[in-house]
Amino acid sequence: MKTFVLVGVVLGILFVFVKKIQSKGDKQMVQEWIQAGAVVVDVRTKSEFSEGHFPGAINIPVDVLPTELGSLKNKDSKIIVYCRSGARSERAKQILTAKGYSSVINAGGLSDMPNSR
Repeated sequence: MKTFVLVGVVLGILFVFVKKIQSKGDKQMVQEWIQAGAVVVDVRTKSEFSEGHFPGAINIPVDVLPTELGSLKNKDSKIIVYCRSGARSERAKQILTAKGYSSVINAGGLSDMPNSR
């Protein structure tokens, strides 16, 4: 039993460490994609968007994303999605990927986005 607990703790620590490494790489990729003209989509609600958003972002709330795909015409475009914490943007990424969009990054929350464009 102690071995299982120890293995669980070690795996948990490794998971957190790997996620931190991945997030640093993703932030750099997000910055590169923004500089290359990626479409930035804020998938929060309209009221959240009106309270503040990333410059140049378009607002397509995740709940209406499947019916608003016409706003994202080119399925080969680089698309960056973000929300408040990263959960809704992960859902948005899954929706877009399932619909054939080939280059989608979940940037996480608004606070994870680069400071300037």
